[in-house]
Amino acid sequence: MSITATVIVLYLLGFAAFGLYLNRNNSSASDWAIGGGTLGVFMLAAGVAGTRIGGAGTYGVAGDVIAEGIGHLWYGINSFAALFLVGLFFVIPYRRLKVVSVGQVFDHRFGSYRCQWLTSLCVQAEYLVVNIIEPYVIGSIVSSVTGLPFGAGVAIGGFLIILFTVTGGLKGTAVANIVHCSVIIFGLALVGIISMQNMGGWDAVVALSSERLVEAGTDQASWWSFTGIGLATIIALFISATIHTPAASVYANYASSAAKESYLIPGFFLAGIIAALMPLVAGFIGILTMATYGSESGLSSYLNIAQLAIDAGPILAGIALAAVLAAVISSGAPILLASSTMFVNDWVPGVKNYSGEQKLRAYKIVTVIYGTAAALIAWLGNISSVLQLLLLGFAMVVPPAIAVGYVFYWRRTTELAAFWGMLCGFVGGLVMWLFNTLYGAAENANAGGFAQWWYELISWLGEWRDPSFLTLLLPLFIIPVLTLLFPNGDEDRELYDTFYARLGRIRRNFTWS
Repeated sequence: MSITATVIVLYLLGFAAFGLYLNRNNSSASDWAIGGGTLGVFMLAAGVAGTRIGGAGTYGVAGDVIAEGIGHLWYGINSFAALFLVGLFFVIPYRRLKVVSVGQVFDHRFGSYRCQWLTSLCVQAEYLVVNIIEPYVIGSIVSSVTGLPFGAGVAIGGFLIILFTVTGGLKGTAVANIVHCSVIIFGLALVGIISMQNMGGWDAVVALSSERLVEAGTDQASWWSFTGIGLATIIALFISATIHTPAASVYANYASSAAKESYLIPGFFLAGIIAALMPLVAGFIGILTMATYGSESGLSSYLNIAQLAIDAGPILAGIALAAVLAAVISSGAPILLASSTMFVNDWVPGVKNYSGEQKLRAYKIVTVIYGTAAALIAWLGNISSVLQLLLLGFAMVVPPAIAVGYVFYWRRTTELAAFWGMLCGFVGGLVMWLFNTLYGAAENANAGGFAQWWYELISWLGEWRDPSFLTLLLPLFIIPVLTLLFPNGDEDRELYDTFYARLGRIRRNFTWS
């Protein structure tokens, strides 16, 4: 076994052993799902940041920078904005309501199971994508470094994510991420610096990049521009990567995990800074990879990123790639945990009557089944762009994020308006994506009928055809219109008073200790 592969194996074995060690502290559903409500500011920040530093924030950004240009570094800015937005306006209400699933907000406010189920469906659409991407990325790295078959790499990734989720719980991912976030950022940055020096410095990198872009027939000005991917794409990226975040249920888990309410805003602010750094480092690695190997896209780009780390030196490469794997696992674990807690609390009949032990058992069983199914799909799938697939999943969560925002900050919002706003946004975005996929190819230009009409429509729309625009605009306008047309009646008064009494005044004060 190579030195690089040995370092990776030792790192991951230590990671798995750490999860088993932490399992002794997870004796109840609360310990497992919210870390027993004991996290300090820095542990909270590391745990939250880890949810954004995964396959998308590392290989996803690097791969899309290679293929399309540095405009994809906007993902870093959006990551900071997303976590700061949640920290300022949403986690305090989540904590006061004591929810572990965003859909439970609608149960508390309206007694509405249909809104709760629909929210869960929207969020699970994103989380399924994340749970597929993480073992896929692990499989890509492991197979390229060790020579193992891709399926074996995916199986290893899926097993480690499931094992660490079941044993470590939420607190385990937070503790592990203190190390992993540091190692991944500084380790990959060091790989980039050494690789750049080996290539002759930044000027040499730029020159080599120009040659590669000419060979690929890519417009250099657009590739090197932060706006080269287009204004519509940048806005769509903001909608998908930022606006959706309040409805990502993992942050409801983290809202209750902090030892004090006053830790939430600084914790999420620090998490945003950490999460923003990783895409910048990944984009730097992407530039170096493109200059070295060319502007290949898809899986080839991901394998080339691993090769760039290996070329920097076997030990350093092992540390850097092991850190990427660990970061992917530390992202996948809380997402898988949130997926399981959502499924149990939103879909299992009679769960409100479960004891803490029964609920913990249900959480772990669902985690094993869910994680295994996602790994199987990752093995069978063919993912050309990690980041673009994840952004599609993000877009599907925008409608419940808008609905929750209305419920918290516009007290007149009705259940009917929230439900139909979410449903129209989710279905509209999904249909847009489906038709774009089916009829977006150039072969439909003269196909006749609906296929040709749709192709001409999206050709005219250009990048504005992104589904995220519908997932934002439909609920944004439908919810207030339906609320004004069909206001709440007196029968809603008791739930209204109880809900907003629990929220109280959503204060912004915080402390660092």
